[in-house]
Amino acid sequence: MRPILPEPDLSERIHDSVLEAICSGELKSGARITQEELAQQFGVSRQPVLQAMMLLRREGFLIDAGRKGVCVAPLDVQQARNLYAVRAALDGAAARHAAANYTPRLVQRGRALLDVGRRAVASGYVPSVIEADIDFHLFIYEASGNPLFGETAQPHWQHLRRVMAAALSEEDLRVSVWDEHEGILRALEAGQAAEAEALCRGHAEQMADILTGRLKVVISSAA
Repeated sequence: MRPILPEPDLSERIHDSVLEAICSGELKSGARITQEELAQQFGVSRQPVLQAMMLLRREGFLIDAGRKGVCVAPLDVQQARNLYAVRAALDGAAARHAAANYTPRLVQRGRALLDVGRRAVASGYVPSVIEADIDFHLFIYEASGNPLFGETAQPHWQHLRRVMAAALSEEDLRVSVWDEHEGILRALEAGQAAEAEALCRGHAEQMADILTGRLKVVISSAA
């Protein structure tokens, strides 16, 4: 995390920088953080740091650690399952609506996102794979024509990103994910609403099983 220059939205920028470090895995579960350390690292006063930390606590990324400040909240298998249960419902509903509203322009955008995802897989760089995956699902929310799908899912994406960063690493899984994405696009392009919904929901449920299983291993190995 690099020092940043003071600006009116300084606390927001500090929040985003720390959040990025947490979700990418740079800051691990249980890592202790103090106002003084962050203020020194960013080259700012303690006040904007305090505001950023308060927001991160409310969002569930930091927890109190007694007199030693706060620490990064632990990864939790049940929370991950809960997040994916919500995502499965939203993804399925959004895909059903998207299939009924799919236009040639959306066909082009969906296929472009598929190409980006496959290139990310080929690069072997997991953060790029995760970013492409999130962009694909945000596209389906947008294609649904109902902005409430995306707005409802928005608070959960960074928590999901954190789970993916901790558990998504094997190339065979990264490839199979994009094979499933292609199947979803085909259903959308064909206007098969029920099929698109079932594929999206099943995809999220399968990812929940795979990633929470791997998350258990990550948590146990770090204990």
